[in-house]
Amino acid sequence: MTLQIQNLGRSVGQHWIVRHLNLQVEDGECVALVGPSGCGKSSTLRLIAGLDPVSEGEIILNEANITHSSAAKRAVGMVFQSYALLPHLSVFANLELGLRVRGVRPFDRQQRIQAMLELVQLQDRANVLPAELSGGQRQRVALARALLRDPDVYLLDEPMSNLDAQLREELRPELRRLVLDRQKPVIHVTHDQHEAMAIADRIAVLHSGKIQQVATPEDLYHHPETLFIAKFIGRPQINCLRPKNGVICAVRPESLFFAKEGLPCKITAREWLGSSQLLYLDSPEGFLRLSCSTAVDIPEAPHVSWDVSDEHHFALESGHRLP
Repeated sequence: MTLQIQNLGRSVGQHWIVRHLNLQVEDGECVALVGPSGCGKSSTLRLIAGLDPVSEGEIILNEANITHSSAAKRAVGMVFQSYALLPHLSVFANLELGLRVRGVRPFDRQQRIQAMLELVQLQDRANVLPAELSGGQRQRVALARALLRDPDVYLLDEPMSNLDAQLREELRPELRRLVLDRQKPVIHVTHDQHEAMAIADRIAVLHSGKIQQVATPEDLYHHPETLFIAKFIGRPQINCLRPKNGVICAVRPESLFFAKEGLPCKITAREWLGSSQLLYLDSPEGFLRLSCSTAVDIPEAPHVSWDVSDEHHFALESGHRLP
């Protein structure tokens, strides 16, 4: 099974929300969509799910053109940010509703739901209301509902954004176990870069409704094709030196180090992060960030340097990567 998006676009009036989107997601592959708010991530999912009309382009799923098929006829499993659970129904009833609408027999419904509750480790919570569940448990119910449909493609719209950082970290392996191991195409929208890099096989960066680059997390981090991507991917943010001759030189904070000779700096702030520390520096080349181990001694009159091989060069006007 393969999901293909070909020259996909949606417009409202004269305004294009997304345009010229081209993406292919293979079986068992997870592609994360990342980008700033309003760039078209969730809108792309809504087009694939059939919740919004397509203005141009095609959506191909398992060699079938589903561009103009109704949402009900698409074999899509969607998990929303808001869980979308019915508050007056128990966990079991929430899971049963979709199966009942699709005409699954009562005995089969019972069997499938019991098996799914065991899979998501909620077999003892079947008869409680959503209000009695924790955030992580509600999200597992939402995942279970999508899994019960046994769709041809999974669409995850920021499924863990309502959870705290610790719970998100705990649920990442659960998400991979429950969804990503099912050998179906998965598109995962998230604002969390760590989540995207930890879960996705490839990442597509959207900006102003267009895909800027699609690559593995490693390639995206080490070989960004534009200055926007270099700034967007990676925390702490990449350092951009003052432009020279129409070229911007950028260096990752972890590539900076203290040296006897180099760029003179003044430390303006320090953040202790446990195993590492982040230093904020004022220099003749502008504001810089340096990330290093807490064991590193900080000189009284610091100078910083970096290896030339760690430099990224971008055209000042276009922002595109230079050789």
